[in-house]
Amino acid sequence: MTARAGAGPLRRLVVLRHAKSAWAAGVADHERPLAPRGRRDAPAAGRALAASDCLPDLALCSTALRARETWELAAEQWGTPPPVRVDRRLYAADVPELLEVLREVPDQVGTLLLIGHNPGLAALVLELAGDGLDDTLDRVRTKFPTSAVAVLAWHGGGWPELVGGTALLTDVIVPRGKKS
Repeated sequence: MTARAGAGPLRRLVVLRHAKSAWAAGVADHERPLAPRGRRDAPAAGRALAASDCLPDLALCSTALRARETWELAAEQWGTPPPVRVDRRLYAADVPELLEVLREVPDQVGTLLLIGHNPGLAALVLELAGDGLDDTLDRVRTKFPTSAVAVLAWHGGGWPELVGGTALLTDVIVPRGKKS
């Protein structure tokens, strides 16, 4: 199936995998902070979103510390960040759980940023994409690394009608920050 090109407003789902996290003995997975590389890459992701004209109207973020830190560092790159909703259901979510959260997004949101975790995010991108530009689908199938951004777009119904195979994967970006 190819991406739906129906009437209606353009919708974009921008999927951002959290930046590289640190591992430490005795620290619960949910509480792992960003590693130094993640603290460099998260702002680079924010700059990449701005450069790609993919700034969101709303952000949904996992409650995990590494996801929240990714959001904060990315959003610092924009003049006025959009509202963010931190949602526990996004932590370690699979595709059905992610779709459930997405279907609750208000109709007035045209571009949504979703910040979470693999393998759920990569699976969501592949589920929603009916087609992709260039080699974007192959890139996500091969690897969706930390700080990766996938942009899905479609015309048509609101977020409650979001179903598999109806979006076009327009871009995959893997920003990397520079060492100081």
